Amino acid sequence: MHSPVRNDIERVLIDEAVIGKRLDSMAADIEHDFPEGRLLVIILLKGALVFAADLLRRVPHLLEIECLNVASYHGGTESSGKVDFLDRHFPEVRGRRVLLLDDILDTGRTLRAVQDRLLTEGAAEVRTGVLLAKDKARAEEVEADYVGFEIEDEFVVGYGLDFMGRYRNLPYIGVLKRSAI
Repeated sequence: MHSPVRNDIERVLIDEAVIGKRLDSMAADIEHDFPEGRLLVIILLKGALVFAADLLRRVPHLLEIECLNVASYHGGTESSGKVDFLDRHFPEVRGRRVLLLDDILDTGRTLRAVQDRLLTEGAAEVRTGVLLAKDKARAEEVEADYVGFEIEDEFVVGYGLDFMGRYRNLPYIGVLKRSAI
């Protein structure tokens, strides 16, 4: 079947079945690390939405889910260096154990900025999970507690990750052709 979206993909980096198996493993790790009590999960929009939905359905705990809309790419293929909190409302985190989920750990700026804000707002504990972590030097010294896959430093889309708002709905992680950028 001819698909204009598929034609923009240079290659599939991680297919849907492999992602599913890795999410099973990540969910087991989260279940082990948060054995009792309610867990507050904060999902960074929009990129982490697909990943978080599939991951959290695998975690058999009582979860409270909040979303934060932050931006650092601003339509480009690299982080702008500035993290903007786009919501007026910030979740109530005082005294809570928090699992922060993001789509990709690249420069580290977004994860560091949100993690710092959560701790400033009084979170008792903040653990972080990402679908992808780029194998590169980071602008901020930060690592995720739960990582789906480590990838090379290339521009990827799919499974929630986008370019200019497109490609989020692909069921896999793919490398975007330069001609599509």
